[in-house]
Amino acid sequence: MKKLLIALVTLLPSLAMAASGHNVHLESANVDLHDKESLVRGLDLFQQYCSGCHSTQYQRYERVATDLGISTDDMRSKYILNNAKIGDLMENAIPTADAAKWFGAAPPDLTLVARVRGEDWVYSYLKGFYADETRPFGVNNTVFPLVGMPHVLQDLQGLAVKQEDDTFVTTGGKLTAEEYDQAVRDITGFLVYSAEPVQLERKALGMWVLGFLFIFFIIAYLLKKEYWKDVH
Repeated sequence: MKKLLIALVTLLPSLAMAASGHNVHLESANVDLHDKESLVRGLDLFQQYCSGCHSTQYQRYERVATDLGISTDDMRSKYILNNAKIGDLMENAIPTADAAKWFGAAPPDLTLVARVRGEDWVYSYLKGFYADETRPFGVNNTVFPLVGMPHVLQDLQGLAVKQEDDTFVTTGGKLTAEEYDQAVRDITGFLVYSAEPVQLERKALGMWVLGFLFIFFIIAYLLKKEYWKDVH
């Protein structure tokens, strides 16, 4: 019950923000949850660039390792933070009180962000940072105006500068535009997986359930005809 209340408290502000969001063009993320290599790359990028501030505290390292085909030793050596154990929840590295003091508000948990916002929103948001000297961290975001976080992927993407015709020119990144798109898609894919780890299993099971209901409907219909055939 306590965990349910915590989840609701975490989700409600995000739902309110999503409902009050402005109309923006969202790019298609085209996430493929069957691509485990992409999900592992997304986990790697998330742990490198995002987990210092953001947690995915409603999932466990062990479950992620099992689902993504990562060995226990690799999970421990590459992805586990703060000397956590393999069965621990994936919490972030910064204490909540310190994060709230440094950023004005504690960075939200991202376990369910893809389910609340949608994968296209997450993908477009990570691609939407641009230079804005009026902001505390020197960047703004086309999807989330007046964003309160720095562009943590700037060394990969570079910095986009808005031109007079409202287009953007990006320079200084380690990755090409195509490579950065894939990196962002990998992170988004990991967050889509995090939001519902059983999504593929649920969809596969759903087909069997629909098949069973269809067959049961036929049997029920024939049984009904048999019972009522002598009724005039």
